Amino acid sequence: MQVQKLRHRGLSVLCGNIGRELTRELAARGAELRVLVRDPARAAGLPERAERAVGDLGEPTTLTPAFDGVDKLFLLTPGIRTDYTAAAIAAAGAAGVNHIVHLSSLHVIGDPMPAMGRWHHEREEIIRACGIPATFLRPGGFMTNAFDWLPTIRDGNHVLDPVGPGRYAPIDPADIAAVAALALTENGHQGEEYLLTGHEMLTVTEQVRIISETIGRDIEVREAATPGEAVRSRFPEGAPQALAHAITEGFTVMRADTVGSRTDTVERLLGRRPRTFTDWCAHNADAFRRPEQT
Repeated sequence: MQVQKLRHRGLSVLCGNIGRELTRELAARGAELRVLVRDPARAAGLPERAERAVGDLGEPTTLTPAFDGVDKLFLLTPGIRTDYTAAAIAAAGAAGVNHIVHLSSLHVIGDPMPAMGRWHHEREEIIRACGIPATFLRPGGFMTNAFDWLPTIRDGNHVLDPVGPGRYAPIDPADIAAVAALALTENGHQGEEYLLTGHEMLTVTEQVRIISETIGRDIEVREAATPGEAVRSRFPEGAPQALAHAITEGFTVMRADTVGSRTDTVERLLGRRPRTFTDWCAHNADAFRRPEQT
């Protein structure tokens, strides 16, 4: 979760793929910000101007001091729960937060809405009910999901593909962060719902080919034999049954979508096209290389 305070002392941010990028974006814009972290050591690489507040979404009493004096909040709640969202919104209301930018999901516009979308929809409804003006960011698949392939790329030099011919337009979390920073620091975004995707329609095989070209090593693509194998590829130690079902459902929907969908929202808001998967791979190439390659 991330909170921004523009009028008093800052913004509170939960660090992660988007949190770190957003913190850098806001620091570059000169915004006063506060970062909410469970472990201060994990925030060591963040800009010095970012104030640190130690707290936990699972411990609501820690949120009250973290939100004190905050005007704008970037909210990202992980997993399939809604109680974290409810706790954060209660603390935001008590602190007088006047704008929430919430990271939701493109899945909420599914018809029928998949399980993954229903969880995000429930969170959106909690925010709408609180009465604080909000902006909903609904990204599709993240480019950073390719990091899920790291164990098999490093150890077995292959990627397990659960979606075959399915295409989608993955987005760089840095682009999501740039849109979030815009919504937090400029007027006119309250009440908006932004569907965010990348520009390129790619299959898993095409993404793996780009990674291969980037690191100079062939990587085999293997089709997942069963839904269970596909889930284990993402959660080797197992996933809760509800989450496993949602992932399996999502893979089925993606496999059937051989055209994919994309939006021009990033380009329209930022005045540039979203970053390409090739650019993302070049920036993260060392993560995919074996030790002897680096």
